[in-house]
Amino acid sequence: MTTPPRRLTLTVSPDLAGRKVDFLLRRCLGLSGTLVRRAKWLPGGITLDGEPVHTDHTTGAGQVLSVLVGDLERRSGVLPAPGPLDIVYEDEDLIVLNKAPGVLVHPGHGHFSDTLGNFLLHYYDSRGLTADFHPVHRLDKGTSGLLVVAKHAHAQEVLKEALHTPAFRRYYLAVCEGTPEPRSGVIDAPIGRLPGSLLAREVRPDGQRARTRYRVLERANGCTLLALELETGRTHQIRVHLAHLGHPLTGDFLYGTEDPALIPRPALHSHRISLIHPVTGEHLSWTAPLPADMARLITPTKEPER
Repeated sequence: MTTPPRRLTLTVSPDLAGRKVDFLLRRCLGLSGTLVRRAKWLPGGITLDGEPVHTDHTTGAGQVLSVLVGDLERRSGVLPAPGPLDIVYEDEDLIVLNKAPGVLVHPGHGHFSDTLGNFLLHYYDSRGLTADFHPVHRLDKGTSGLLVVAKHAHAQEVLKEALHTPAFRRYYLAVCEGTPEPRSGVIDAPIGRLPGSLLAREVRPDGQRARTRYRVLERANGCTLLALELETGRTHQIRVHLAHLGHPLTGDFLYGTEDPALIPRPALHSHRISLIHPVTGEHLSWTAPLPADMARLITPTKEPER
């Protein structure tokens, strides 16, 4: 059974009577000019009381305005493929996943059927959804934890605009080598590309502004568990900033010391996300517990019995 593409509706209140459709779409439903233009060209894209209508039409009290924001077809090029998904939350507009470490978010570079994008579209197909892949932010391959994906372009636009504002906050847990001093603070250091590398970044004066808040939670085995909050979203930001302090993430092959015997990935976990829902305006928050491979790093080692 196919689920109809997502539509947003608005019943015109007496104080909005006389306003044109375009005004209501932009100011009341929050659509961007790009999405209004897209809806104009879709069959049944914009209707008033169920009838197609132009955006310059004047509305009356009690009329129901409806606009199509869901996908009628997929244009991302991402192919559906079966794979595991840990779904934390889902509604008509967004889905929140708990990503396993070692899984890529986006297809590419030899990974065209084993990423979250592939798994998610296969999941949509199994439920009759035509939704395309609309990721809101990224997580590195080795990073575990919460990831928000929109189900349509409108939700994606709103959430991306909200990133790094009070309307969309991301909190991480990390295990690093040694202990940063002071035990809490803000790392405010610009990040740019490392010359000669396609992947690595570094702190450099001409880099992009980057700010990370951190706080020491506990220490064990020469490692420290940190709570971190991103104020900006640069590539590898937490990994680069902690390496810059002289306390790289445990297991970080790129900015620290790779040690598969301890942990086969950089010890970083997207622990909590708090956001304002892009359609309802509701405040939502989710947490994903510290995974076992990171918890082992800060579990005190018992002395052997004599």
